[in-house]
Amino acid sequence: MRVLAVVPARGGSVGVPLKNLAAVGGTPLVARAVKACVRAELIDEVVVSTDHAEIAAVAREAGATVIHRPEELSDATASSESAVLHVLDHMSDSPDVVVLVQCTSAFIDPADLDTAIVKVLDGTADVVFSGLRTHEFLWSAAGAGVNHDPSFRPRRQDREPHFRETGAFYVMRAEGLREHGHRFFGAVAVQAVPSRHAVEVDTAEDLEIVRALAPFVDQPEPIDVDAVITDFDGVHTDDRAYVDQDGREMVAVSRSDGMGVALLRRSGVKLMIMSTEHNPVVAARARKLGVPVLQGLTDKRTVLRDWLTIEGLDPARVAYIGNDVNDLGPMSDVGWPVTVPDAHPRVRAAARTVLTRPGGAGAVRELCDRVLAARPETEAVAAPAPRAELRLTPVARPVQIGDALIGAGRPVYVIGEIGINHNGDLDIARRLIDVAAEAGCQAVKFQKRTPEICVPLEQRDQIRQTPWGEMTYMEYKLRTEFGLDEYTEIAAHCRERGLHWFASPWDVPSVDFLESMDVVTHKIASAGVTDLELLRALAATGKPLILSTGMSTLEEIDRAVEILGTSKLVLMHATSTYPLPPEEANLRTIVTLQERYGVPVGYSGHERGLQISLAAVTLGAVTVERHITLDRTMWGSDHAASLEPAGLEHLVRDIRIIETALGDGVKRVFPGEEAPKSRLRRVTV
Repeated sequence: MRVLAVVPARGGSVGVPLKNLAAVGGTPLVARAVKACVRAELIDEVVVSTDHAEIAAVAREAGATVIHRPEELSDATASSESAVLHVLDHMSDSPDVVVLVQCTSAFIDPADLDTAIVKVLDGTADVVFSGLRTHEFLWSAAGAGVNHDPSFRPRRQDREPHFRETGAFYVMRAEGLREHGHRFFGAVAVQAVPSRHAVEVDTAEDLEIVRALAPFVDQPEPIDVDAVITDFDGVHTDDRAYVDQDGREMVAVSRSDGMGVALLRRSGVKLMIMSTEHNPVVAARARKLGVPVLQGLTDKRTVLRDWLTIEGLDPARVAYIGNDVNDLGPMSDVGWPVTVPDAHPRVRAAARTVLTRPGGAGAVRELCDRVLAARPETEAVAAPAPRAELRLTPVARPVQIGDALIGAGRPVYVIGEIGINHNGDLDIARRLIDVAAEAGCQAVKFQKRTPEICVPLEQRDQIRQTPWGEMTYMEYKLRTEFGLDEYTEIAAHCRERGLHWFASPWDVPSVDFLESMDVVTHKIASAGVTDLELLRALAATGKPLILSTGMSTLEEIDRAVEILGTSKLVLMHATSTYPLPPEEANLRTIVTLQERYGVPVGYSGHERGLQISLAAVTLGAVTVERHITLDRTMWGSDHAASLEPAGLEHLVRDIRIIETALGDGVKRVFPGEEAPKSRLRRVTV
């Protein structure tokens, strides 16, 4: 299904002139809105509707298509819906879902956009808007309670929350918007956003607020520059000095800063240290780093301008990192003003980015790493790469799951993911177990939830069309959730077919339930990687654990592995896109996970077809998990990205062929080569 994002961006503004071009964190508001949409996984195209040439240019540079907004739709009385409908009328390929995104919200998380879009794609809602959860009491100007009875003031914990519309985004079925002409129709749901994302820019004061918040809210991004200039005290140091009995000063610096500077110099980025002090300590550190230094400066800004002119550098492609008010001048002249977290408040407000590490504790290294991240890998290392590199990686110890050993050199453990594809029907579940057994799988996996915990409050009463008629989302989830009787039958049928069975628990009570069923292992879904309470409960079982890593950063996986331990852990590389396009498979991450964590690593796939899963096996995946279905056209969210019986059979067959073909890596002459060798070789050594 095609998803289109539309960003209305008029040139006129009552509160703040040319508000949509106002820079927050160094980026115009319209560009921030476009980039949030571009980073969202589920948005296929971004269109900016504008009547202003400069806004159009900025939008195109950020990655949007631009459609001219006519004069009659550009005055202060024109609605955002009119701009969206105008765009839809000009699209040759009509979208299924349209996302209205407002420039006035400086902080939009692409993940929130994707989550809201999923609610419309899977039929949970017709419209989803961004809202801030609140327990505030509202009053009318006349002194009447709006959402409460002034004579009865229940405690916060005794009240259901309300949601304040933030104005950031609205996800809608395109057909419904055309039919109704406005953004609210049918089943409406809320996508809750954090308070730091809920500031809407209507006034100059709002603009100052989001500018002050930007260094703390914006996620780190690569810094693409050609030169880095640093202050010294408070940046290379913690802004303290140690003085001995003879009056000689010493400072503490970070060794990691030195490595960062060395890598940056090798990549071709110019560096310089500027200091108002004239101190031998500064000169000594600069010599150690191999970086030029200018000391005793009274006007850093003028010196910086002269240096940029001499070096022929574009100020927009220069980063300056400082920490105090004497750095404000040079910071205002460069494209990337940077500071440290304990800097003067005025400096933090002026910075495009605030680092996470303090001066003297790795701030310079953090900046260097972000600059290097923006440069092509070939530029990062000046020395030529060797022709070949022998990499010795310790082989991870296998993990015992039931009667199977999972690890390198062992048969690939193939899991048929039934998940929720049984649609609440025990007979379908039995038939899928049979499909897995007949194809040669070793295990089947389900999902176990406690709907009262897992279904968000705002979704429980949403009406949903199902194969069993119209019902609330909570009724639907309860209708399709298996309990003790069903899983007892499933366990018995799996024993008859010689299969392991287990499930992904989504909450702590589900862990307890599965433990009572004595499953051989627990699978942790990608959505649970950051659920620390769930991870601790799973670790406490002492069972072997399989952790999927979709939609996770290495830092998030690090935290999960710290809790789970590595002695009984199998990781699964996964990308949580349904269905998975080949360009997002990123299979080399299997090797990354093997080397980083030293545990067996498998692959959980959501692609159509078999090629990517088979390639994962050649890269060392020790287990492969694929969703299975009786028919991909069945009702439900996961069927389309699942394998039908014939596809699963072919997958297992081809995995076994690949296992045989991979061999042991020892180069030898095989018996089948002897006859051709004697016939074709004319020279022997």
